[in-house]
This record gives sequence, C-alpha cells and structure tokens, in this order.
Amino acid sequence: MNNKIRIGITHGDLNGVGYEVILKTFANDAMSDMCVPIVYGSPKAAIFHRKNLGLTTNFQTVSSATDAVNGSLNMVPCFDEEVKIDFGQLSAESGKAALMSLQRAMKDYKDGLIDAIVTAPINKKAIHSEEFPFSGHTEYFESETGNVGDALMILMSPVMRVALVTTHLPLKDVPAAITQEKVEHRIEQLQRSLYRDFLVSAPRIAVLGLNPHNGDEGLLGSEENEIISPAIKAMREKGIQCFGPYAADGFFGSGLYKHFDAVLAMYHDQGLAPFKALSDDDGVNFTAGLELVRTSPAHGTAYDIAGKGMANENSFRQAVYAAIDIVRCRKQVDEASANPLKVTVRERDSRRNNDDVE
Repeated sequence: MNNKIRIGITHGDLNGVGYEVILKTFANDAMSDMCVPIVYGSPKAAIFHRKNLGLTTNFQTVSSATDAVNGSLNMVPCFDEEVKIDFGQLSAESGKAALMSLQRAMKDYKDGLIDAIVTAPINKKAIHSEEFPFSGHTEYFESETGNVGDALMILMSPVMRVALVTTHLPLKDVPAAITQEKVEHRIEQLQRSLYRDFLVSAPRIAVLGLNPHNGDEGLLGSEENEIISPAIKAMREKGIQCFGPYAADGFFGSGLYKHFDAVLAMYHDQGLAPFKALSDDDGVNFTAGLELVRTSPAHGTAYDIAGKGMANENSFRQAVYAAIDIVRCRKQVDEASANPLKVTVRERDSRRNNDDVE
C-alpha cells in the first residue's frame, strides 16, 4: 500500500447521475494522481453508464481495496446480481444497490482500508428499508460510527460555509428541536471543525435567528430572545467568536456572510437555499463532528437529467478535493497536538530575564 490518501466512493442511486459524475470526474488522469480512488459499486453498471453516455473513462476491477491500483480509478464489486437501470425512475432495486455500496465502503473504513468516503447521491425513498431506516447519509454515518447526534452538516464552497442546527426534519418540528443546549453544542462543533478540518485558527461564526425579522422583539416568536441569544452569550464567554442572531434574509441579501468564516443556520432550507443560490455548481456537503471524513456533492440524484449526459461533475470533483484536504488538515493538526513544541530551560530563563528588565 502506498502513502496516497485512499478515497472510497459510493455509487449512489443507479438511476440517477452518480456514475455520470464519477466517470466524468476521473476522466482526467490527474485526479487519480492526487489520491487512490476506490468506487464501491458494480462494474457492469459502470460500463452500462459509460456506454450510454459515450464516455471513455477506464477503471480497474479489484476484489478488495487492498488491491487498489495506484494511478487508476478502481472498482470493488459489491454485488453480483444484475440490476435493471431505468434512468430517472425510483426503484427499490436501485436503492438496495446503493445500500450495498454504502455498507461495503463503511466496512472498509472501519477496517482501515480507506481514509475517507465520498458519496454519490441516493434517493431517500428508494433506499429506505428495515436495513436503512435513516433520513439520509448523515444519520446513517452517525449510527455506523456510534456518534448519534454528533454529526454536523456543513455546506461549503469558495463563497461560504453554512452549518445546520437541525437537518432532515419537517419544518413543523423545527422549533421544538431548537434548544439552547443544542445551539451551544452546534457552535462548539463548528468552531472545532473550522480549526481542525480547515485550519482556521480563530474562526468567526455568524448565528442566524429562527423567525422572520429575528422575531421582531417577540412579536413573531421568542426563540431568539429565550434560546439563541443566551446560547451565543454562553459561547462567547467560553472564548468562541460567535455573533448574532441575524435575520436570515438581510444577512445573505446584504452580503454580510462574506465577513465570517462560517454561518450557523437553524434549519435545512434556511441555510441551503441561499447557499445553493450563491455557490453555483461547486458546493460540497461535509459531515463534520465524526472521525470519519465524509463529503458529497451538494446536489441530489437529478432524475430529470439522468442518462442524458447533462450532469455537471464539478460539485463531485470538489467533494473529492475537499475529502483529500480535510484528511490532510486533520493529520497536520493531530500531529502538532501530539508533539507540541516544548519550552526549554534556556527559553524560560530568557523570558524571566526579559521580564526583570521590564
């Protein structure tokens, strides 16, 4: 095994654009020079997609991640049976294939065979089953790593980073899920991630309110005054640079987000709607808060364009870049923490003498 970062890639929903963005990304040989990419999927399905799309990306079929070939796109077969591919259509068969890909990648991560996982999009309804009773990838990885409730969804692009207090919840359930303890926890998680995953030494975090106009002094809701503001105050007392709460519409509309290292939104669409509007096609979803490094493109299965050769692979490519960068950042921070610079006796004496002079 070589020292390159080994990126496990799950193929997602077979009826979506997963294989298209994977094959387009690794059509550039330079991508396989940056890491060892290992797709957990089906060689037959990959060949079907490649032929349908008129692509020429080559890959090596290997029985295990331990056999992955350096400088090549590798494919680990996760199932033998034929799976019907019906572009743009929801099917339990495609959902099962997506789950088998996830399970094999997760097993290899636990066995230390890969360093990170990049997931192609799944259809949540197609994959939902007794084996996968989760509302998405995030909750699945929480369960598999034994960190239920610890995952923090961060959407990132060159324009901004947006994290979420709540993720896949119906809007009617959001207010009850917003507690001071949870907001404080998310602020602390975000601060740690910015430091360890992105090397931001003193991050500035903007916290959004929940209600329109920040509740208009209680006329439109009390969460800002009773929950969010006290949480911000408590975190500032701990030395975390967090500010707000800000009304979401004015915050993004005025460009105020440009002055912060990250934004903490209260719920899914509050953060993702402006993020996707402002980040073009290069957004990445990163699951922070876990030892596992997991990224994905910031788009779904795109059933409406599946099989038509229209999918833009840039978001998936950026997800691969992000996974590589985050693994490297964590290694740098962890090595520095494990081997801190020690102050020598001579340095202590020198400092003491300088203090005496002053």
